[in-house]
Amino acid sequence: MTTSATFDAPAEAPRRSAARARWLAVLRTPVGAGAGLLLALVLLLAVIAPLLWSEEADRIDTSAVLQGASADHWVGTDALGRDIFARVLVATRLSIGLALAATSIAVVLGLLLGCAPLLLGRRGGRLVTAGVNIAVAFPGLLLALFFAVVFGVGMTGAVLAIGFAGAPAFARLSHTLAAGVADRDFVSAARIAGVGRFRVLLRHVLPNIGEPLVVNATIGAGGALLAFAGLSFLGLGVQAPSYDWGRLLQDGLSGIYIHPVAALAPGVAIVVAGLAFNLFGEAVAKGIGLTTTLGGGFSPGRAARREVTGPDAVRAVPADQGTPSTDPGPAADRPVLDVQDLSVTFPGPGGPVRPVRGVSFRIGRGEAVGVVGESGSGKSLTALAVARLVEQPGEVTADRLEFQGADLLTGPERAHRRLLGTSFAMVFQDPMTSFNPTRRIGRQLAEVAQEHQGMNRRQALDRAVDRLRSVRVPAAERRAHQYPHEFSGGMRQRAMIGMGLMGEPTLIVADEPTTALDVTVQRQVLDLLAAVRAADGVALLLISHDVAVVGQVCDRVLVMYAGRVVEDLPAAELDTGARHPYTRALVAAVPDMDVDLDAPLPVIPGRPVDPAHQPPGCAYAPRCPLASARCTDEDPVLADDGAGWRVACWHAGEVTDRAVPGAAPVAVSLGERA
Repeated sequence: MTTSATFDAPAEAPRRSAARARWLAVLRTPVGAGAGLLLALVLLLAVIAPLLWSEEADRIDTSAVLQGASADHWVGTDALGRDIFARVLVATRLSIGLALAATSIAVVLGLLLGCAPLLLGRRGGRLVTAGVNIAVAFPGLLLALFFAVVFGVGMTGAVLAIGFAGAPAFARLSHTLAAGVADRDFVSAARIAGVGRFRVLLRHVLPNIGEPLVVNATIGAGGALLAFAGLSFLGLGVQAPSYDWGRLLQDGLSGIYIHPVAALAPGVAIVVAGLAFNLFGEAVAKGIGLTTTLGGGFSPGRAARREVTGPDAVRAVPADQGTPSTDPGPAADRPVLDVQDLSVTFPGPGGPVRPVRGVSFRIGRGEAVGVVGESGSGKSLTALAVARLVEQPGEVTADRLEFQGADLLTGPERAHRRLLGTSFAMVFQDPMTSFNPTRRIGRQLAEVAQEHQGMNRRQALDRAVDRLRSVRVPAAERRAHQYPHEFSGGMRQRAMIGMGLMGEPTLIVADEPTTALDVTVQRQVLDLLAAVRAADGVALLLISHDVAVVGQVCDRVLVMYAGRVVEDLPAAELDTGARHPYTRALVAAVPDMDVDLDAPLPVIPGRPVDPAHQPPGCAYAPRCPLASARCTDEDPVLADDGAGWRVACWHAGEVTDRAVPGAAPVAVSLGERA
């Protein structure tokens, strides 16, 4: 207990300090200070008013019926001689309480509907989203009246009616916020670790959208207060002998010509309380940099619409390109990863677009395979497809997709999740987005052990600390209790590798893991990956824009262009023995220590192929100095020479100094994520 307290305090301090600073900034503004004070007074009055004035509010005095304002009765009396001012004060609790109850129903129901696409998958999510979009199109008050008729007249029916009427707006907001978080790398990491959809939502999505939801719920409470008063005024809400501000407003309306103050007092109370909630919510939203999307809890909002669907459904299809599928043989000789004719397709305005087409490769146990190519060549998308992280409407197809001998094309999703969660590790490109910013590093690592290894909370945290030590994170026990923002970029990448080692991985996929790091830290991360591979016999798939690094770290290199593998060669032959013109051009475009500083940098002429407009024949032909008529007519197959070297080129191994006529030189774009 002592140790935990010692480490939690420093970790909490920056977050608490930042939160305190934001709230102080809000309260320092005139609107924030005024709205905060007004809201505090309204809430305080809701608590103490029934205790102080209930007796006076219920006292019947037939000798003082329908009196005007006086020293004894500040806003007069009603038809039974009861003090209207006292009744307005006492009604604060019921009015505020019912509004908050309706807002709670709207928020909870809106969260369930808005996050349904993350839980139900593509088809169920689309149906729910379509229903929400239809409901948002109707005016909020019209929905409230409709539900009031459905649930019946009275207090309970009115609360349910306003809650259900406000839910579509919160659902739209939740849907938009959750969609943004669901695209982050730390959510992908959790899914690879085998964390179920509900836990991903509970642990990784909701904590990151809580702040804007609270702000909009505050504003929504003001709208619910006004709506509830409206229903009571129409006789659909609170019924006698109970009363709220809407009921008092209805009672005062009958004598408005001879006693207008009786109707004015509850009306002023409704306006003041509604303004308190709305102004305070707006001030907080502006102070912490949020844009509110709910107007009075019923408007459709200004949030952009975005589809989020469940994990892709991988299915087998006939091969149309690439190396023919062969039986991998006995289990002892099977590769860790066997991919045959993998394709990824997205719908496009002119028809299906295939940014990955017919990719085939195998990775043996303990083998390091590099993937290089220009931006847009399909490197990262291939890795995401293997990890089953391509979201709908993307479709992943393959003739074979096996990991550790298990067929990922068939079988239960739960078994696949467990296998990938314990034996498959992925290190993402941006270390800043690889971890959930609202959870401590140690707890995020421990989640894997709790999910798949049956460890309790303490055991899982101990293993997380041990894994952080194994990836050379200094002061691992203290660091485990810190948040991601307290780690440097290099430390976050080490921790990400440590998360992959929480199970017993046989394959690590590193998607440009050193792009956002300086040169020294890059070397440290690559050395760490090499050490993990050597110590545990872990296979490595390294995606990188640095051809030189891949040549040094890997045993074999896959060169991708326009969504397919154009050459598969030994890393030792990358610099001098490459047979494909594109591979030789990539190597030539990398400067070295002997480059002539006065000469222009080597470039590859032309531009990469647009996946939506694949040319006939070889995709590299328009940029290739060796291109012939056959290259523009026929797409070369990825031929195997029998010794493990594959190349897709009609002129493999030929050398020329010719340039492409009319092609404008364009520098190779290797620094961006494919």
